[in-house]
Amino acid sequence: MKKNRLMGLALAGAVALTVAGCGGDAKPAGSEAGSAPAEADYKVQMVTDMGGVNDRSFNQLAWEGLQKLNKETGIEVGYTESKQEADYATNLDKAVDSDAQTVWGIGFAMAGAIRDAAKANPDVHFAIIDNAYPEKGHKDDKGNEDGLTDNLTGVTFKTQEPSFVAGYIAAMTSETGKVGFVGGMKSDVLETFNWGFQAGVAYANKAEGKNVEVVSQYIETFTDAAKGKAAGQKMYSDGCDIVFACAGNAGNGVIEAAKESNKKVIGVDKDQYDLAPENMLTSVMKNVDQAVIEVSKEAADGEEIGGKNIELSAKDGAVGISEHHDLMSEDVYKTAQDLFQQIKDGKITPPGTEKDFNDYVASL
Repeated sequence: MKKNRLMGLALAGAVALTVAGCGGDAKPAGSEAGSAPAEADYKVQMVTDMGGVNDRSFNQLAWEGLQKLNKETGIEVGYTESKQEADYATNLDKAVDSDAQTVWGIGFAMAGAIRDAAKANPDVHFAIIDNAYPEKGHKDDKGNEDGLTDNLTGVTFKTQEPSFVAGYIAAMTSETGKVGFVGGMKSDVLETFNWGFQAGVAYANKAEGKNVEVVSQYIETFTDAAKGKAAGQKMYSDGCDIVFACAGNAGNGVIEAAKESNKKVIGVDKDQYDLAPENMLTSVMKNVDQAVIEVSKEAADGEEIGGKNIELSAKDGAVGISEHHDLMSEDVYKTAQDLFQQIKDGKITPPGTEKDFNDYVASL
């Protein structure tokens, strides 16, 4: 895949920068708006993870991307929602049976099911958001192949980069000296948000003379908003005045807790300002919609994009923070923009793992 085509991704509103039933048939967006006859004969389907297409997070962003794709090109698009993990394989089979040439899986939880489907259907191109596979031919501890196939593309984002900036903003804005992180299911993907955020706080503590503590918790769900709300309420009652809600639909519960507690919250994946204008400090954003559009276009154009992982970053315009900054000072926002530019320029490398975080803090 020509990465330079993705280099131009622009985050709308970012610094730089009818529902199908459970396991049911995808509902096409229609192709009457198309303008490219060749692509109008092409079909792209997506299967959500358990968060669903209205999660106000990355599943919703992916579907919005496919809807834009339909309007721009006439490519037929559709989706199927997964309500439980057992739905993944069935829904992927349905996508293949619908004669889709490209099938998307949204979320790292679908990694195994997507790879199995790709292996079983070599004439269909599969792609996944938020997962990178080992190289082709790689085997797991049990001797089973778990690497890339020629018809499989993994797309990931360096979300530690905007998370670092959000951590700096949180540390500089906190009045209690205590901020929180609520993650969904613990994974390598979620850890990039967590450690990037904590590194931003550590940077503010060192560079600005702050002494802000971070409390981090995983609630092991992306769907249970009540559990997210309970976690948020606990953090707020324990002294956090800002919480980074990084848990998909469950994170919406944290946002509700912020509103009820009159505290601040940080959104994730898309700009969530409209969910709580009086409480949303910023949002850590990744341009899932544009990534889905560009990869799908290249597949429709017949480009060889399978058998590889694509990692998108601030330098590609693929991640950022919200342009809304009502709840922080202009000086903090200005410095945040400068930090993001330094990240784009390679002058700051935010950590995405605990080891890298410890190394980063030791270097301050």
